[in-house]
Amino acid sequence: MANTYTWKVGNCDRVLESGIIQTLHYTVTAADEDGVYSVGAYGSVSLEAPDSETMVAYDDVTESQAISWAQGALGGADKVAEIHAALDAQLTEKRTPTKGSGTPWA
Repeated sequence: MANTYTWKVGNCDRVLESGIIQTLHYTVTAADEDGVYSVGAYGSVSLEAPDSETMVAYDDVTESQAISWAQGALGGADKVAEIHAALDAQLTEKRTPTKGSGTPWA
């Protein structure tokens, strides 16, 4: 079963004078192949200040770039795979629950 992962950056905290993005706030959503179940995670990550040669002007930053920066700041492909695996586990628990809550008299 192949799950689908969607990364989004919902907010960029920046220095107004320079336009340097300091923090990215992101979400990751995982959905099963049938679209019946989905789970998500939220996080924020600080970015290192870019050097003047590689800096992208704030107005020119794309969401794709911001997602790439967030994933890199998290630790790259290994950390992304770890996040996906954790979301996979949550989807599995939703599809085939092993835990429940409630009261036996209800």
